[in-house]
Amino acid sequence: MTNAKQLSRRGFTKVIGAGAAYAALQPLGIRLPARRPIDDPKKGAGIVRLSSNENPYGPAPAAVKAMSDGFSLAWRYPDEYQDELAAELARLNGVSSEQVLMGAGSGELLKLAAAAFTGPGRKVVIADPTFEAIGRHAGVSRAELIKVALTPDYRHDLAKMLSLAGDGGLIYVCNPNNPTASITPNAELRAFLARVPQHTMVLVDEAYHHYVESNDYESVISLVKDYPNLIVARTFSKIYGMAGLRCGYCVTRKENVQLMREHQFYDSVNIMAIVAALASLKDPDHVGQGRKLNSEVRKSVCGQFDKLGYRYIPSHANFMMIDLRREVKPVIAALRDRHVEVGRLFPTLPTFLRVTIGTGPQMDAFLATFRETLAP
Repeated sequence: MTNAKQLSRRGFTKVIGAGAAYAALQPLGIRLPARRPIDDPKKGAGIVRLSSNENPYGPAPAAVKAMSDGFSLAWRYPDEYQDELAAELARLNGVSSEQVLMGAGSGELLKLAAAAFTGPGRKVVIADPTFEAIGRHAGVSRAELIKVALTPDYRHDLAKMLSLAGDGGLIYVCNPNNPTASITPNAELRAFLARVPQHTMVLVDEAYHHYVESNDYESVISLVKDYPNLIVARTFSKIYGMAGLRCGYCVTRKENVQLMREHQFYDSVNIMAIVAALASLKDPDHVGQGRKLNSEVRKSVCGQFDKLGYRYIPSHANFMMIDLRREVKPVIAALRDRHVEVGRLFPTLPTFLRVTIGTGPQMDAFLATFRETLAP
């Protein structure tokens, strides 16, 4: 049994090492073509998909290579390999492995948090609008859902959220926020955490963390050591380009990990996602390159909307919200009819259009269709 496990671990290390070596051999100037967008075979090459905040450049070459090599591990349950990934994430974030919980995307972790920390008599407080999944999960637990409007400049109104939370339950902070792509400043978030009662959990969702380029923002993972009621969720779905693989994690106190794990399905993260995630972490250029590409295209698109005279919320993510000054629902339908898919309607922002930042050619196609659709 020991020999089999050792061989398996050596094989696993070889898979990840091969992926990392593959990435190292790719000169920076020629890596982009290997990460070109892949058309959705069910919808055809004519669709411009800007609806789901996906990374159009895909996973790192090292991750693709690791997945290809990883087919040889498909017969194994992923337990020990998941432990390897958790250990690496713990090292990168300066915590112990016991403080890392893996999940099938950060979405599963939101569900686990709702199951563990909300329920009858325990509220869940969220911004409005924000990512709505945890509200739905809390509803299953029969928790009271409280929505608090964002501030006029689209920050979380943390003071009001705290005043309505009571002592117990959970406060959800999506930072950067989806769908507004706005951030809540680090000083406000730090002051808020210092005031939250010990029995009220705070879940900070940092799915879009890697895209932020602002001195007013910081990850709060480093604050887990100070606040036993803090959970920080991350995902490989966004800048790592692995949305279809479903791999995420959270960092919190080990006691919280244990409570959340009681509600988790065994082996929810598959082995292909694990090897791809590990290889991505070992690719030193992937995150920086993805941030740079997104920033360049986003700034170009913002410039075009400035010329067109449309206001937009300053974006700190890989999507943006544009105020069309008219009901957005018919525009969404009209763009879809012209083979451009954008985000859905958000009822509290009925004139705003959410658009994922795609590649340069994708955004050129979107802007051309946008002008055609909204032409006077």
